[in-house]
Amino acid sequence: MSNDKEYILAIDQGTTSSRAVLFDHGYSVASIRQMEFTQHFPNSGWVEHDPEEIWQTTIASCKAAMAEANATPDDIASIGITNQRETTVIWNRETGKPIHNAIVWQDRRTSDTCKALRDAGHESSVTEKTGLLLDPYFSATKIAWILDHVDGAREAANAGKLAFGTVDSFLLWRLTGGKVHATDATNASRTMLYDIHQGRWRGSLLDLFRIPESILPEVHDSACDFGQTEPEIFDGVISISGIAGDQQAATVGQACFEPGMMKSTYGTGCFALLNTGNTAVASKNRLLTTIAYQIDDQPTYALEGSIFVAGAAVQWLRDGLGIIESAPQSGELAEQASPAEDVYLVPAFVGLGAPYWDADCRGALFGLTRNTGPAEIALATLESVCYQTNDLLSAMRRDWGAAQQTVLRVDGGMVSSNWTMQRLSDILDAPVDRPTVLETTALGAAYLAGMQVGFYPKLNEFAQSWNLEKRFTADMPDNIRQKKLDGWADAVKRTLSK
Repeated sequence: MSNDKEYILAIDQGTTSSRAVLFDHGYSVASIRQMEFTQHFPNSGWVEHDPEEIWQTTIASCKAAMAEANATPDDIASIGITNQRETTVIWNRETGKPIHNAIVWQDRRTSDTCKALRDAGHESSVTEKTGLLLDPYFSATKIAWILDHVDGAREAANAGKLAFGTVDSFLLWRLTGGKVHATDATNASRTMLYDIHQGRWRGSLLDLFRIPESILPEVHDSACDFGQTEPEIFDGVISISGIAGDQQAATVGQACFEPGMMKSTYGTGCFALLNTGNTAVASKNRLLTTIAYQIDDQPTYALEGSIFVAGAAVQWLRDGLGIIESAPQSGELAEQASPAEDVYLVPAFVGLGAPYWDADCRGALFGLTRNTGPAEIALATLESVCYQTNDLLSAMRRDWGAAQQTVLRVDGGMVSSNWTMQRLSDILDAPVDRPTVLETTALGAAYLAGMQVGFYPKLNEFAQSWNLEKRFTADMPDNIRQKKLDGWADAVKRTLSK
Protein backbone atom coordinates (compact mmCIF):
# COMPACT_ATOMS: atom_id res chain seq x y z
CA MET A 1 0.00 0.00 0.00
CA SER A 2 1.31 3.43 -0.90
CA ASN A 3 -0.07 6.92 -0.57
CA ASP A 4 0.80 9.70 -3.01
CA LYS A 5 -0.70 12.61 -1.09
CA GLU A 6 1.72 15.28 0.04
CA TYR A 7 1.41 15.55 3.82
CA ILE A 8 0.49 14.08 7.17
CA LEU A 9 -1.03 16.55 9.65
CA ALA A 10 0.11 16.05 13.24
CA ILE A 11 -1.93 17.62 16.03
CA ASP A 12 0.30 18.08 19.08
CA GLN A 13 -1.99 19.23 21.86
CA GLY A 14 0.26 20.04 24.81
CA THR A 15 0.01 21.41 28.32
CA THR A 16 0.61 25.06 27.45
CA SER A 17 -0.06 25.22 23.72
CA SER A 18 -1.73 23.54 20.77
CA ARG A 19 0.42 22.91 17.72
CA ALA A 20 -0.12 21.62 14.23
CA VAL A 21 2.72 20.29 12.07
CA LEU A 22 2.63 19.19 8.44
CA PHE A 23 5.21 16.52 7.59
CA ASP A 24 6.15 15.43 4.09
CA HIS A 25 7.21 11.97 2.87
CA GLY A 26 10.78 12.60 4.00
CA TYR A 27 9.74 13.36 7.63
CA SER A 28 10.60 17.02 7.10
CA VAL A 29 8.48 19.79 8.57
CA ALA A 30 6.60 21.59 5.80
CA SER A 31 4.87 24.00 8.17
CA ILE A 32 4.24 24.44 11.86
CA ARG A 33 1.93 26.73 13.80
CA GLN A 34 1.39 27.00 17.53
CA MET A 35 -1.03 28.82 19.83
CA GLU A 36 -0.74 29.14 23.59
CA PHE A 37 -3.83 28.95 25.78
CA THR A 38 -4.78 29.98 29.29
CA GLN A 39 -3.65 28.16 32.42
CA HIS A 40 -6.20 28.30 35.25
CA PHE A 41 -5.16 27.92 38.90
CA PRO A 42 -8.39 28.13 40.93
CA ASN A 43 -6.77 26.90 44.16
CA SER A 44 -3.32 26.02 45.45
CA GLY A 45 -2.14 22.89 43.63
CA TRP A 46 -5.08 22.97 41.19
CA VAL A 47 -4.50 23.30 37.43
CA GLU A 48 -7.28 23.51 34.84
CA HIS A 49 -7.76 24.20 31.14
CA ASP A 50 -10.84 25.32 29.25
CA PRO A 51 -11.61 22.45 26.80
CA GLU A 52 -13.25 24.89 24.41
CA GLU A 53 -10.04 26.91 24.26
CA ILE A 54 -8.08 23.70 23.64
CA TRP A 55 -10.44 22.91 20.76
CA GLN A 56 -10.32 26.42 19.31
CA THR A 57 -6.53 26.71 19.44
CA THR A 58 -6.14 23.22 17.97
CA ILE A 59 -8.33 23.94 14.96
CA ALA A 60 -6.87 27.43 14.46
CA SER A 61 -3.34 25.97 14.51
CA CYS A 62 -4.30 23.30 11.98
CA LYS A 63 -5.85 25.83 9.60
CA ALA A 64 -2.84 28.15 9.94
CA ALA A 65 -0.36 25.33 9.26
CA MET A 66 -2.36 24.24 6.23
CA ALA A 67 -2.52 27.82 4.93
CA GLU A 68 1.23 28.27 5.43
CA ALA A 69 1.91 25.22 3.24
CA ASN A 70 -0.94 26.11 0.85
CA ALA A 71 -2.41 22.69 1.62
CA THR A 72 -6.03 21.57 1.31
CA PRO A 73 -7.64 18.43 2.78
CA ASP A 74 -7.01 16.74 -0.58
CA ASP A 75 -3.27 17.13 0.02
CA ILE A 76 -3.35 15.50 3.46
CA ALA A 77 -3.23 11.72 3.73
CA SER A 78 -4.24 11.54 7.37
CA ILE A 79 -4.20 13.16 10.81
CA GLY A 80 -2.23 11.88 13.78
CA ILE A 81 -3.05 13.14 17.26
CA THR A 82 -0.74 13.35 20.24
CA ASN A 83 -1.77 14.92 23.50
CA GLN A 84 -1.00 15.90 27.05
CA ARG A 85 -1.79 12.71 28.95
CA GLU A 86 -3.98 12.09 32.03
CA THR A 87 -5.71 15.47 31.64
CA THR A 88 -9.39 14.74 32.12
CA VAL A 89 -12.41 16.04 30.20
CA ILE A 90 -16.04 15.03 30.73
CA TRP A 91 -18.68 16.23 28.30
CA ASN A 92 -22.37 15.85 27.55
CA ARG A 93 -22.96 13.30 24.79
CA GLU A 94 -25.96 15.18 23.37
CA THR A 95 -24.50 18.70 23.29
CA GLY A 96 -20.79 17.88 23.13
CA LYS A 97 -20.23 20.56 25.77
CA PRO A 98 -17.80 19.93 28.67
CA ILE A 99 -19.46 19.93 32.09
CA HIS A 100 -16.34 21.28 33.84
CA ASN A 101 -12.93 22.61 32.96
CA ALA A 102 -10.36 19.96 32.09
CA ILE A 103 -8.42 18.86 35.17
CA VAL A 104 -4.76 18.86 34.13
CA TRP A 105 -2.24 16.09 34.82
CA GLN A 106 -0.34 18.46 37.13
CA ASP A 107 -3.38 18.97 39.36
CA ARG A 108 -3.05 17.74 42.97
CA ARG A 109 -6.60 18.23 44.30
CA THR A 110 -7.18 14.50 44.79
CA SER A 111 -4.10 13.91 46.95
CA ASP A 112 -6.22 13.09 50.00
CA THR A 113 -8.32 10.63 48.00
CA CYS A 114 -5.20 8.84 46.83
CA LYS A 115 -3.77 8.78 50.34
CA ALA A 116 -6.98 7.28 51.72
CA LEU A 117 -6.91 4.55 49.07
CA ARG A 118 -3.25 3.83 49.83
CA ASP A 119 -3.95 3.70 53.55
CA ALA A 120 -6.78 1.25 52.84
CA GLY A 121 -4.28 -1.06 51.12
CA HIS A 122 -5.39 -0.67 47.50
CA GLU A 123 -2.14 0.49 45.87
CA SER A 124 -0.59 -2.94 45.25
CA SER A 125 -3.71 -4.16 43.44
CA VAL A 126 -3.91 -0.98 41.35
CA THR A 127 -0.23 -1.20 40.44
CA GLU A 128 -0.46 -4.89 39.55
CA LYS A 129 -3.22 -4.21 37.01
CA THR A 130 -2.28 -0.78 35.66
CA GLY A 131 1.47 -0.41 36.24
CA LEU A 132 0.71 2.92 37.95
CA LEU A 133 0.89 4.21 41.50
CA LEU A 134 -2.00 5.74 43.42
CA ASP A 135 -1.30 9.38 42.65
CA PRO A 136 -3.41 12.45 41.66
CA TYR A 137 -1.37 12.54 38.43
CA PHE A 138 -3.61 9.95 36.77
CA SER A 139 -7.15 10.31 35.44
CA ALA A 140 -9.27 8.05 37.67
CA THR A 141 -9.53 10.27 40.75
CA LYS A 142 -10.00 13.35 38.55
CA ILE A 143 -13.02 11.70 36.88
CA ALA A 144 -14.51 10.85 40.27
CA TRP A 145 -13.91 14.41 41.51
CA ILE A 146 -15.84 15.92 38.58
CA LEU A 147 -18.70 13.46 38.99
CA ASP A 148 -18.89 14.31 42.70
CA HIS A 149 -18.56 18.09 42.41
CA VAL A 150 -20.67 19.04 39.38
CA ASP A 151 -24.38 19.15 40.14
CA GLY A 152 -26.19 16.19 38.62
CA ALA A 153 -23.04 14.78 37.00
CA ARG A 154 -23.03 11.41 38.71
CA GLU A 155 -26.71 10.84 37.92
CA ALA A 156 -26.14 11.86 34.29
CA ALA A 157 -23.11 9.56 34.05
CA ASN A 158 -25.05 6.63 35.45
CA ALA A 159 -27.76 7.33 32.89
CA GLY A 160 -25.22 7.14 30.05
CA LYS A 161 -25.47 10.83 29.18
CA LEU A 162 -21.81 11.76 29.75
CA ALA A 163 -18.53 10.85 28.07
CA PHE A 164 -15.04 10.87 29.54
CA GLY A 165 -11.88 11.28 27.60
CA THR A 166 -8.29 12.31 27.81
CA VAL A 167 -7.64 15.20 25.43
CA ASP A 168 -7.16 12.93 22.41
CA SER A 169 -10.66 11.49 22.90
CA PHE A 170 -12.22 14.91 23.25
CA LEU A 171 -10.55 16.15 20.06
CA LEU A 172 -11.47 12.96 18.20
CA TRP A 173 -15.11 13.33 19.28
CA ARG A 174 -15.19 16.93 18.08
CA LEU A 175 -13.32 16.24 14.83
CA THR A 176 -15.71 13.42 13.92
CA GLY A 177 -18.80 15.36 14.90
CA GLY A 178 -19.50 13.09 17.86
CA LYS A 179 -19.42 9.91 15.76
CA VAL A 180 -16.34 8.38 17.43
CA HIS A 181 -15.68 8.03 21.16
CA ALA A 182 -12.33 6.28 21.29
CA THR A 183 -8.75 6.43 22.49
CA ASP A 184 -5.61 4.38 22.01
CA ALA A 185 -3.91 1.95 24.38
CA THR A 186 -1.18 4.41 25.41
CA ASN A 187 -3.66 6.98 26.67
CA ALA A 188 -5.89 4.33 28.23
CA SER A 189 -2.86 3.04 30.14
CA ARG A 190 -2.59 6.42 31.92
CA THR A 191 -6.09 6.51 33.36
CA MET A 192 -5.56 4.03 36.25
CA LEU A 193 -8.64 2.19 34.97
CA TYR A 194 -7.05 0.08 32.21
CA ASP A 195 -5.53 -3.36 32.74
CA ILE A 196 -2.34 -3.17 30.66
CA HIS A 197 -1.88 -6.95 30.77
CA GLN A 198 -5.38 -7.94 29.69
CA GLY A 199 -5.87 -4.93 27.40
CA ARG A 200 -9.26 -3.84 28.72
CA TRP A 201 -11.02 -1.56 31.15
CA ARG A 202 -11.07 -3.39 34.49
CA GLY A 203 -14.34 -3.62 36.38
CA SER A 204 -12.72 -3.87 39.81
CA LEU A 205 -10.93 -0.56 39.18
CA LEU A 206 -14.13 1.11 38.02
CA ASP A 207 -15.77 -0.06 41.22
CA LEU A 208 -12.86 1.17 43.35
CA PHE A 209 -13.01 4.68 41.87
CA ARG A 210 -16.83 4.69 41.51
CA ILE A 211 -16.82 5.30 37.75
CA PRO A 212 -19.54 3.95 35.44
CA GLU A 213 -18.21 2.05 32.43
CA SER A 214 -20.68 3.82 30.13
CA ILE A 215 -18.61 7.02 30.11
CA LEU A 216 -15.42 5.32 28.84
CA PRO A 217 -14.13 5.40 25.24
CA GLU A 218 -13.33 2.35 23.13
CA VAL A 219 -9.63 1.45 23.13
CA HIS A 220 -7.78 0.85 19.85
CA ASP A 221 -4.24 0.40 18.54
CA SER A 222 -2.08 3.51 18.28
CA ALA A 223 -2.20 3.12 14.49
CA CYS A 224 -5.83 2.53 13.57
CA ASP A 225 -8.75 3.88 11.55
CA PHE A 226 -10.22 6.39 14.01
CA GLY A 227 -12.75 7.89 11.58
CA GLN A 228 -12.89 11.07 9.50
CA THR A 229 -13.22 14.77 10.15
CA GLU A 230 -16.51 16.51 9.58
CA PRO A 231 -16.33 18.28 6.18
CA GLU A 232 -17.15 21.74 7.53
CA ILE A 233 -14.15 21.84 9.89
CA PHE A 234 -11.44 21.99 7.19
CA ASP A 235 -13.64 22.38 4.09
CA GLY A 236 -13.06 18.74 3.27
CA VAL A 237 -12.68 15.29 4.79
CA ILE A 238 -9.42 14.02 6.31
CA SER A 239 -8.99 10.57 7.85
CA ILE A 240 -7.63 10.18 11.39
CA SER A 241 -5.39 7.14 11.76
CA GLY A 242 -2.92 7.65 14.60
CA ILE A 243 -3.19 8.50 18.30
CA ALA A 244 -0.64 8.30 21.10
CA GLY A 245 -0.01 10.14 24.35
CA ASP A 246 2.74 12.73 24.00
CA GLN A 247 5.53 10.79 25.71
CA GLN A 248 4.74 7.60 23.85
CA ALA A 249 4.56 9.54 20.58
CA ALA A 250 8.02 10.93 21.32
CA THR A 251 9.25 7.38 21.92
CA VAL A 252 7.98 6.45 18.45
CA GLY A 253 9.39 9.64 16.93
CA GLN A 254 12.78 8.84 18.44
CA ALA A 255 12.55 5.34 16.89
CA CYS A 256 13.10 3.65 20.26
CA PHE A 257 11.74 0.35 18.95
CA GLU A 258 14.26 -2.06 20.48
CA PRO A 259 14.21 -3.20 24.13
CA GLY A 260 16.73 -1.16 26.13
CA MET A 261 16.40 1.99 24.03
CA MET A 262 15.56 5.09 26.03
CA LYS A 263 14.33 8.62 25.34
CA SER A 264 13.73 11.63 27.56
CA THR A 265 11.53 14.58 26.61
CA TYR A 266 12.07 18.00 28.18
CA GLY A 267 8.96 20.13 28.00
CA THR A 268 6.87 21.48 30.87
CA GLY A 269 7.93 18.35 32.72
CA CYS A 270 10.44 15.66 31.84
CA PHE A 271 9.46 12.13 30.92
CA ALA A 272 11.89 9.28 30.36
CA LEU A 273 10.74 6.02 28.76
CA LEU A 274 12.75 2.80 28.45
CA ASN A 275 11.46 0.26 25.94
CA THR A 276 11.07 -3.19 27.59
CA GLY A 277 9.59 -4.97 24.56
CA ASN A 278 6.74 -7.41 25.11
CA THR A 279 7.57 -7.69 28.81
CA ALA A 280 5.73 -5.47 31.27
CA VAL A 281 8.51 -5.02 33.84
CA ALA A 282 7.18 -4.45 37.35
CA SER A 283 9.31 -1.70 38.85
CA LYS A 284 10.83 -2.16 42.29
CA ASN A 285 11.94 1.47 42.34
CA ARG A 286 8.62 3.31 42.05
CA LEU A 287 8.75 3.82 38.31
CA LEU A 288 5.67 3.29 36.17
CA THR A 289 4.99 0.39 33.84
CA THR A 290 3.16 1.65 30.79
CA ILE A 291 2.36 0.92 27.15
CA ALA A 292 4.86 2.56 24.80
CA TYR A 293 2.75 1.89 21.68
CA GLN A 294 0.38 -0.76 20.39
CA ILE A 295 0.40 -1.95 16.79
CA ASP A 296 -1.49 -4.94 15.34
CA ASP A 297 -3.03 -5.66 18.76
CA GLN A 298 0.45 -6.19 20.23
CA PRO A 299 1.43 -3.81 23.07
CA THR A 300 5.06 -2.82 23.51
CA TYR A 301 5.77 -1.92 27.13
CA ALA A 302 8.03 0.63 28.79
CA LEU A 303 9.30 1.73 32.14
CA GLU A 304 8.60 5.41 32.66
CA GLY A 305 9.83 8.03 35.05
CA SER A 306 7.90 11.29 35.29
CA ILE A 307 9.35 14.61 36.44
CA PHE A 308 6.62 17.18 36.95
CA VAL A 309 8.78 20.31 36.58
CA ALA A 310 11.53 20.74 33.99
CA GLY A 311 10.93 23.51 31.45
CA ALA A 312 8.38 24.93 33.90
CA ALA A 313 11.28 25.78 36.21
CA VAL A 314 12.87 27.86 33.45
CA GLN A 315 9.51 29.58 32.94
CA TRP A 316 9.60 30.36 36.67
CA LEU A 317 12.98 32.07 36.22
CA ARG A 318 11.43 34.17 33.47
CA ASP A 319 7.90 34.84 34.74
CA GLY A 320 8.21 34.37 38.49
CA LEU A 321 11.61 35.82 39.28
CA GLY A 322 12.15 37.95 36.18
CA ILE A 323 15.87 37.18 36.02
CA ILE A 324 15.76 36.17 32.35
CA GLU A 325 13.70 37.49 29.45
CA SER A 326 13.70 34.29 27.39
CA ALA A 327 14.43 30.62 28.05
CA PRO A 328 17.70 30.46 26.03
CA GLN A 329 19.21 33.06 28.39
CA SER A 330 19.13 30.54 31.25
CA GLY A 331 22.16 28.63 29.96
CA GLU A 332 24.09 31.82 29.27
CA LEU A 333 23.36 33.03 32.80
CA ALA A 334 24.23 29.66 34.37
CA GLU A 335 27.67 29.76 32.75
CA GLN A 336 28.42 32.88 34.80
CA ALA A 337 27.75 31.17 38.14
CA SER A 338 30.52 31.07 40.72
CA PRO A 339 32.02 27.57 41.07
CA ALA A 340 32.42 28.28 44.79
CA GLU A 341 28.64 28.36 45.27
CA ASP A 342 26.73 25.09 45.83
CA VAL A 343 23.09 26.04 45.34
CA TYR A 344 20.37 23.43 44.83
CA LEU A 345 16.82 23.98 43.65
CA VAL A 346 14.34 21.19 44.32
CA PRO A 347 11.55 22.29 41.93
CA ALA A 348 8.68 20.61 43.76
CA PHE A 349 6.21 23.32 42.75
CA VAL A 350 3.49 20.68 42.36
CA GLY A 351 5.15 17.95 44.42
CA LEU A 352 7.78 15.47 43.22
CA GLY A 353 7.20 12.68 40.72
CA ALA A 354 9.27 9.55 40.23
CA PRO A 355 10.89 7.98 42.10
CA TYR A 356 9.68 9.96 45.16
CA TRP A 357 5.94 10.42 44.47
CA ASP A 358 5.45 13.05 47.13
CA ALA A 359 2.39 15.11 46.21
CA ASP A 360 2.59 17.31 49.31
CA CYS A 361 6.17 18.62 49.33
CA ARG A 362 6.88 22.00 47.75
CA GLY A 363 9.88 23.62 46.11
CA ALA A 364 12.94 24.76 48.03
CA LEU A 365 16.33 26.42 47.50
CA PHE A 366 19.34 25.26 49.52
CA GLY A 367 22.85 26.60 49.97
CA LEU A 368 22.09 30.30 49.62
CA THR A 369 24.81 32.74 50.68
CA ARG A 370 25.29 36.50 50.39
CA ASN A 371 27.12 35.78 47.13
CA THR A 372 24.18 33.92 45.60
CA GLY A 373 22.71 35.80 42.67
CA PRO A 374 20.70 35.23 39.49
CA ALA A 375 23.50 33.22 37.83
CA GLU A 376 23.67 30.71 40.69
CA ILE A 377 19.89 30.33 40.79
CA ALA A 378 19.82 29.78 37.02
CA LEU A 379 22.52 27.14 37.36
CA ALA A 380 20.63 25.40 40.16
CA THR A 381 17.47 25.44 38.07
CA LEU A 382 19.04 23.81 35.03
CA GLU A 383 20.99 21.33 37.14
CA SER A 384 17.78 20.31 38.92
CA VAL A 385 16.52 18.89 35.63
CA CYS A 386 19.77 16.93 35.23
CA TYR A 387 19.65 15.57 38.77
CA GLN A 388 16.03 14.49 38.41
CA THR A 389 16.86 12.72 35.14
CA ASN A 390 19.70 10.94 36.91
CA ASP A 391 17.26 9.77 39.59
CA LEU A 392 15.11 8.23 36.85
CA LEU A 393 18.01 6.65 34.97
CA SER A 394 19.41 5.18 38.18
CA ALA A 395 16.03 3.62 38.99
CA MET A 396 15.74 2.24 35.46
CA ARG A 397 19.20 0.71 35.70
CA ARG A 398 18.15 -1.08 38.88
CA ASP A 399 14.91 -2.33 37.30
CA TRP A 400 16.42 -3.20 33.91
CA GLY A 401 20.05 -4.24 34.04
CA ALA A 402 20.50 -3.95 30.29
CA ALA A 403 20.06 -0.17 30.59
CA GLN A 404 23.47 0.20 32.23
CA GLN A 405 25.06 1.55 29.05
CA THR A 406 21.95 3.15 27.59
CA VAL A 407 22.40 6.14 25.32
CA LEU A 408 19.77 8.74 26.12
CA ARG A 409 17.92 10.18 23.10
CA VAL A 410 16.56 13.61 23.99
CA ASP A 411 13.95 15.98 22.61
CA GLY A 412 11.78 18.88 23.71
CA GLY A 413 12.32 22.60 24.07
CA MET A 414 15.20 22.47 26.55
CA VAL A 415 17.47 20.28 24.40
CA SER A 416 18.35 23.14 22.04
CA SER A 417 20.69 24.40 24.77
CA ASN A 418 24.15 22.89 24.27
CA TRP A 419 25.13 23.93 27.78
CA THR A 420 22.20 22.12 29.39
CA MET A 421 22.71 18.94 27.34
CA GLN A 422 26.42 18.87 28.17
CA ARG A 423 25.65 19.25 31.86
CA LEU A 424 23.03 16.48 31.53
CA SER A 425 25.63 14.13 30.06
CA ASP A 426 28.08 15.10 32.80
CA ILE A 427 25.59 14.38 35.59
CA LEU A 428 24.37 11.13 34.02
CA ASP A 429 27.87 9.98 33.08
CA ALA A 430 26.28 8.74 29.87
CA PRO A 431 26.05 9.78 26.22
CA VAL A 432 23.17 12.11 25.28
CA ASP A 433 22.03 12.08 21.64
CA ARG A 434 20.14 14.99 20.09
CA PRO A 435 18.39 14.12 16.81
CA THR A 436 18.22 16.20 13.66
CA VAL A 437 14.41 16.37 13.90
CA LEU A 438 13.49 17.86 17.28
CA GLU A 439 9.73 17.73 16.66
CA THR A 440 9.77 14.11 17.76
CA THR A 441 6.42 14.11 19.57
CA ALA A 442 4.57 15.43 16.52
CA LEU A 443 6.66 13.19 14.28
CA GLY A 444 5.64 10.13 16.29
CA ALA A 445 1.96 10.94 15.86
CA ALA A 446 2.49 11.66 12.17
CA TYR A 447 4.40 8.42 11.69
CA LEU A 448 1.69 6.28 13.33
CA ALA A 449 -0.98 7.89 11.15
CA GLY A 450 1.20 7.71 8.04
CA MET A 451 2.14 4.06 8.56
CA GLN A 452 -1.54 3.15 8.90
CA VAL A 453 -2.43 4.67 5.51
CA GLY A 454 0.73 3.65 3.63
CA PHE A 455 2.27 7.13 3.61
CA TYR A 456 5.23 5.94 5.71
CA PRO A 457 7.04 2.58 5.84
CA LYS A 458 7.07 -0.03 8.61
CA LEU A 459 9.05 0.36 11.87
CA ASN A 460 12.44 -0.93 10.75
CA GLU A 461 12.71 1.35 7.75
CA PHE A 462 11.52 4.34 9.79
CA ALA A 463 14.16 3.58 12.47
CA GLN A 464 16.88 3.76 9.80
CA SER A 465 15.80 7.31 9.00
CA TRP A 466 16.64 8.58 12.52
CA ASN A 467 19.59 10.98 12.26
CA LEU A 468 21.94 12.25 14.94
CA GLU A 469 22.55 15.99 15.08
CA LYS A 470 24.95 16.02 18.06
CA ARG A 471 26.21 13.60 20.71
CA PHE A 472 27.21 14.94 24.13
CA THR A 473 29.65 12.89 26.18
CA ALA A 474 30.54 13.28 29.84
CA ASP A 475 33.76 15.06 30.77
CA MET A 476 33.09 16.04 34.40
CA PRO A 477 35.57 14.58 36.92
CA ASP A 478 34.06 11.76 38.98
CA ASN A 479 34.73 13.45 42.31
CA ILE A 480 32.90 16.64 41.27
CA ARG A 481 29.96 14.66 39.86
CA GLN A 482 29.64 12.65 43.07
CA LYS A 483 29.85 15.77 45.23
CA LYS A 484 27.04 17.34 43.23
CA LEU A 485 24.89 14.20 43.42
CA ASP A 486 25.41 13.94 47.18
CA GLY A 487 24.34 17.56 47.58
CA TRP A 488 21.23 16.92 45.50
CA ALA A 489 20.30 13.84 47.52
CA ASP A 490 20.60 15.85 50.72
CA ALA A 491 18.45 18.68 49.30
CA VAL A 492 15.70 16.26 48.24
CA LYS A 493 15.75 14.54 51.65
CA ARG A 494 15.22 17.91 53.31
CA THR A 495 12.34 18.77 50.96
CA LEU A 496 10.25 15.61 51.17
CA SER A 497 7.11 15.93 53.26
CA LYS A 498 7.48 12.50 54.86
